[in-house]
Amino acid sequence: MTSQLNLDAYFNRIQWGGSTRPNYDTLAQLVHAHMRHIPFENLDVLLGRGIRIDLESLQNKLVHARRGGYCFEHATLFAAVLEQLGFQPTRHSSRVVLLFPRTEAPRTHMFLTVPLPEGTFVVDPGFGSLAPRVPVPLDGTQANVDGELHWMVRDKDHWILRAQVRSDTPVDAWVTTLEQDYPIDFEMANHYTSTYPTSPFMNRILMRSLTDEGRVTVMNRDATIWRGNTPHRFELEDRRALRGLLAEYFGIDLPEVEGMRVPGVEGWN
Repeated sequence: MTSQLNLDAYFNRIQWGGSTRPNYDTLAQLVHAHMRHIPFENLDVLLGRGIRIDLESLQNKLVHARRGGYCFEHATLFAAVLEQLGFQPTRHSSRVVLLFPRTEAPRTHMFLTVPLPEGTFVVDPGFGSLAPRVPVPLDGTQANVDGELHWMVRDKDHWILRAQVRSDTPVDAWVTTLEQDYPIDFEMANHYTSTYPTSPFMNRILMRSLTDEGRVTVMNRDATIWRGNTPHRFELEDRRALRGLLAEYFGIDLPEVEGMRVPGVEGWN
């Protein structure tokens, strides 16, 4: 039996009391509320728990347990929300090219496109610290939120998400053919991402939480708390400090992280 989405529980999770009409304003505000209240984090991968992306598991984790997740979790849950509200999202995969050329990057990222009368928009709440906080027009127009720029660039048969976030230099984030993908495609990509020994998510702590003042990002021991455009960078002393940061800025109390093994973090194993 297919699990049903508890929309009221989801709205409570993201503190949503706005319109549910399937239009651009609703979409844009939902993206922001989702990202503000459901963080990006890969802790279950590092804890060896695996990642399940069926709707019941996603609701149990991201909604009821008030945890975060990574792209397959965010995008799958958000697509279900949009469909229940009358939107028509399409699910896609892409190759993350921040560190590797596209010929060496597998299709391990999930995002959505949403058609509206104003055009088609890219929606990507699960791309970590570079995720756009608003829908990005597919026509190449820049989406700008607090000086964070995202736009789509056409390259023959491919589309590239280009981002300029707290930097003077734009970067290519991911590349896609924009073909429609199906649940089985994401099951396979999720399995690879969460279990393959050299997957970045198996070897690094990767987290992002939006706050009223800015955002908090963590990559291994390196943490940054942004207040507006002012960063406070520091190194987490140990896993107890990580647990404290999680509780304070991510709303997550996870005692298990004090014994978590992270291959890429020297001295924590």
